[in-house]
Amino acid sequence: MDLAGLGKGGQQLQSCRKAYIKAVELLVQLANLQTAFLTLDEALKVTNRRVNALENVVKPRIENTISYIKGELDELEREEFFRLKMVQKNKQKQAVINAKAELTKAAALDVIITPAVAATGGSSSMLSTKDEDIIF
Repeated sequence: MDLAGLGKGGQQLQSCRKAYIKAVELLVQLANLQTAFLTLDEALKVTNRRVNALENVVKPRIENTISYIKGELDELEREEFFRLKMVQKNKQKQAVINAKAELTKAAALDVIITPAVAATGGSSSMLSTKDEDIIF
């Protein structure tokens, strides 16, 4: 069936047939590429929606959470600083009170020890003075 008809009409039909088959194959490839393109386009749209959601919803929420946590940590730090200052003031007040108490106690002991020293002839014993405890 290579040459059918008069005046090489069969060759023309054969070349048309080949061109038609080639065109159909190209159309199949084109349809396949178009389907792939549409699938890729849908995936791109989904990805763009996710990116927009991340940028416009998730990221601001996380930034707000971070700023809230930083604020709370700053507040806790200020409270701790204030608490330390109060403890230092209380320790200083207690140290002043203890120093005054030691002075009055030393003055009272000095008054008591002085007559005892005069009675013993001016020599004081080591037992009459009180030393602070030393911890090694």
